[in-house]
Amino acid sequence: MAINVIRLPKVITKTGLSRATIYALVKAGQFPKQIKLGSRSVGWVESEIDSWLEQQLDQRG
Repeated sequence: MAINVIRLPKVITKTGLSRATIYALVKAGQFPKQIKLGSRSVGWVESEIDSWLEQQLDQRG
């Protein structure tokens, strides 16, 4: 199974959250943590973002 890593602009598009909100949620442990891709770049595992979105849908009832 291939792991897709997405960068911040796509995370913003998929979630509708702002950059600041994403990083605040990561810091609070309420959003998937990013992975380091290089010395100055990070990304997120797309399946983890998708799972987070599904949890948000489940929580709304």
